[in-house]
Amino acid sequence: MTKLNELSPRDGSTKGRMRVGRGGGSGKGKTAGRGVKGQKARSGVAIAGFEGGQMPLHMRMPKRGFNNINRKDFAEVNLWRLEQAIAAGKLDAKTPMTAEVLIAAGVVRRELDGLRLLGKGVLTSKIDITVYSASAAAVAAVEKAGGTVTTTKKEAPAKEAAA
Repeated sequence: MTKLNELSPRDGSTKGRMRVGRGGGSGKGKTAGRGVKGQKARSGVAIAGFEGGQMPLHMRMPKRGFNNINRKDFAEVNLWRLEQAIAAGKLDAKTPMTAEVLIAAGVVRRELDGLRLLGKGVLTSKIDITVYSASAAAVAAVEKAGGTVTTTKKEAPAKEAAA
C-alpha cells in the first residue's frame, strides 16, 4: 500500500516553471522575454486598462440604470413546451411535475433560482405542476385543461399603513 509521503505525480504529467533571467544558454536570459527598457520591462507594473492618460474606454461608456446583485434568475418554461414534451412522450401528464422531472425530461436545462411557468401556447393535457411562480395566464390555462398549479413562492407580508 502506498504511503502519503511516497505519493508523487506520474512521470511526464507535470512540467517545471520556466526560470527566467538565468543566463543566455537558458533561452530566457538577459531581458527574460520583456524586451528592452520601458515601463513594461520594469517590475511592479499594473497597467491593464490604462490608455496613456486618455480617458479609458470603460469610463467613456455611458452607465444607466441599476443592477440588483440580489436579483433572482428564473428558468422559464412555456405551456407549448410542456405540451410538446408530453406529445413526444418525454413527459407523463399523469405524474406530478416538478423542476427535477422537467430537467430529467430535457424540457429545462437547469433550475437556477426557481422555475417560472409562462402562458405562451395552448395546453390540452391535464397536468399537476409545482413551480416557484406562474403567470396568471399560465395558471388559467392549466386550470382550464383540468390541472393544478402549485407555487412555492412565499408571498411577502402586507405592509401596514403608517399611523
